[in-house]
Amino acid sequence: MANMPSSGDAQAIPRNPGMPFRPELFQHIKINKSAVERRCDSIVKRRSVKKDHQVAWLLKAITCMDLTTLSGDDTPGTVTRLCRKAMQPVRADIIARLGVQDLGITTGAVCVYHNMLATAVPAVAGSGVHVAAVSTGFPAGQIPLPFKINEIKASVAAGATEIDIVISRELALTGQWEALYEEVKAYREACGEAHLKAILATGELGTLTTVAKASWVCMMAGADFIKTSTGKEPVNATLPFSLVMVRAIREYHELTGFMIGYKPAGGIKTAKQSLDYLAMIKEELGNAWLRPELFRFGASSLLGDIERQLEHYLTGSYSAQFRHPMG
Repeated sequence: MANMPSSGDAQAIPRNPGMPFRPELFQHIKINKSAVERRCDSIVKRRSVKKDHQVAWLLKAITCMDLTTLSGDDTPGTVTRLCRKAMQPVRADIIARLGVQDLGITTGAVCVYHNMLATAVPAVAGSGVHVAAVSTGFPAGQIPLPFKINEIKASVAAGATEIDIVISRELALTGQWEALYEEVKAYREACGEAHLKAILATGELGTLTTVAKASWVCMMAGADFIKTSTGKEPVNATLPFSLVMVRAIREYHELTGFMIGYKPAGGIKTAKQSLDYLAMIKEELGNAWLRPELFRFGASSLLGDIERQLEHYLTGSYSAQFRHPMG
């Protein structure tokens, strides 16, 4: 079967150190919504991968997945099952029939609430699967800043290697860009060696222009990733939001030389959707971003559909959804 899409240079990626607050780099931005939508439509309609190539891309999507559970009824049992699925995301018989046992496919990370770190961290130890914790009063972020900082520090101390923070949306909505910069900069400092993924909650920011400006501010403040959504908003990840954010990443890289990661999250449920996002990353940022160090899906149900598509490739039939549990 076809090789998985190239991941580019396998060397470690220098972390984004951030830069001084420079509003002149983003204040002029005005996004043409119609042009963005036309570009997104062209990706969906023009890009199509079939058969062996589709299988390769779907395996790549799995490696770029943050397998996520963020429910009020999470228990140590459900988180343990999630972690086991992250370490073996596709049934062993499917992997064997595809002939990709040597690839050691896992998801990029598991993503949980702070209280579940005590279960998740030892469950994936030594597997290469990262543990991400949502933080800073996720999902609304409506708690005082000192509490947010302490929550980040507690999650890092508990073993999280990635911290998914939520920005204070009111700062973006009211144009308080320097205040947002200082907030995210404080989060980055609190993270220490853990990577910071800044959630913009794009569906609550009103316009694509605000999304673009918030992306710039978070990158300036030292974010390692920028992420669309918590998954709890009425509108979560969309291709237009994504296009605006990845172009901000491209421009930041052209200016500074630092590569920022991107994570669409919320509402990505089908294998076909995952291929659309991968195509966008390939076309807008290049193959170097097609690796879990720089691209992630925030997903809870996506993996099940990808596994069904892989089995369909082998058998010609779609199996029942219950045969492909998330975890």
